[in-house]
Amino acid sequence: MTLPENFASLQAPLAALQRLLSRFDERGVVIGGVAIGFLGKPRMTVDIDAVFLLSVNDLPKLLQTAKEEGIEPRIESAEVFARKNRVLLLWHVESGINIDISLGVLPFEEEMVERSTIHKVGELSVRLPTPEDMIILKAVAHRPKDLLDIQAIVDSHPNIDHARIEQWVISFAEALETPELWGQINDILLNKA
Repeated sequence: MTLPENFASLQAPLAALQRLLSRFDERGVVIGGVAIGFLGKPRMTVDIDAVFLLSVNDLPKLLQTAKEEGIEPRIESAEVFARKNRVLLLWHVESGINIDISLGVLPFEEEMVERSTIHKVGELSVRLPTPEDMIILKAVAHRPKDLLDIQAIVDSHPNIDHARIEQWVISFAEALETPELWGQINDILLNKA
């Protein structure tokens, strides 16, 4: 596994975030560019994204526990913002790295966390989604860089579970009223893109 050039700057905030996640019974995963670095190919990322399976009612405890790990709000009224948008905007004080924690509630997010595994690099352990679940997240986001990330995961994991990806991407495509979504993702999975 080759990690991004700036991985060294992400190690302290990732370790702090993983400790925070452990304090909430591992009910979450790291996603975004960091996960792509582990599951696909490295790319520059300047922040850390995660999904925690927590209620908005857990926000006071999450904020207090995060502070104990050196992670604090990066905006005023972070709790109010998170209650409205289900995303807690934080930063790792020592490194200055931004950390966004989405509060997951969807059945897919619950499955993603249940299926997640710990990945190790040296002394650092990080809980990540499976390659299939990361592809599903990236398919829903569907920006040009997400499609490149999907291709990187497919290239690194030739034996992925196409049926799982198809089931969830079609489900999200219906909910988002984007019926063409599965065809585009299937082309990438079959290396036709």
